[in-house]
Amino acid sequence: MRIMDAMNEARMVSSDSFRYRNKHKTTVLVLQGGGALGAYQAGAFEGLAEAGIVPDWVAGVSIGAINAALIAGNPPDRRVERLRHFWDQVSSISSLIPPSMLEPIRPMLNSLSATTAVTFGVPGFFTPRLPPPYFAFDGSEGALSLYDTTPLTGTLEELVDFGLIKKGDVRLSLGAVNIKTGNSIYFDNRQTEIGPDHVRASGSLPPGFPPIEIDGEQYWDGGIVSNTPLWYVLDDSPRMDALVVQVDLFSARGGLPRKFDEVLEREKDIQYSSKTRFNTNRIKELAERRSGR
Repeated sequence: MRIMDAMNEARMVSSDSFRYRNKHKTTVLVLQGGGALGAYQAGAFEGLAEAGIVPDWVAGVSIGAINAALIAGNPPDRRVERLRHFWDQVSSISSLIPPSMLEPIRPMLNSLSATTAVTFGVPGFFTPRLPPPYFAFDGSEGALSLYDTTPLTGTLEELVDFGLIKKGDVRLSLGAVNIKTGNSIYFDNRQTEIGPDHVRASGSLPPGFPPIEIDGEQYWDGGIVSNTPLWYVLDDSPRMDALVVQVDLFSARGGLPRKFDEVLEREKDIQYSSKTRFNTNRIKELAERRSGR
């Protein structure tokens, strides 16, 4: 599925699913990791916006952290525009749209697009290391990842108002993992002045992306510990009256793989969906305890 297709499909599904009045005190949007599937999150948010669902708190991990920053770092009337700008930009190098007569070979064209991104990087997001890390000096920044995410800093500074995030009208929580301790940590604008590096840290999945240093500590992608921020939301505010919307990108159920690409896809679905189900079940347990069942 092309990135813009994913956005449009998610927009229609979420818009149709949420046409009711929210009676809760708080609305929380939970955005997990998933690479290019983050485009689906952007489309889902557009659908929610059309349905009148406006988040008071956005929690994100990995690509979800970038989307979360774009949402919290813009006024409501610019959020969809900024999300589309970002996804248009990062997909421009691989936007192969075949005519209908070539539809049977779309999987091959998709693989070609992915290969292009792996080889040349993604505009405004990351560029390949030259020389590759295998030829860099041990301990140097270039030895620790295949790509450099410095271009993402400029993109975030262009599309995100970090002063607005600091103001805190919308709560923003971004998950990362401390490399030395192995512990999950959340950068939260209630306690931390969030900048581009905090967003980059949340999405720095090794070995592709490098560690990001913040206040003398090194961080990687928060999805290494847990791909969903739902547990953080629950632990921080277990008794809040909230509508929690989680954009679930991975299906626990699926068919048997028939080729190698499908093996990798199915493995990721099972791995990530298991943590989502664990946290969802925990929500149900907490709700039942509160209701005295």
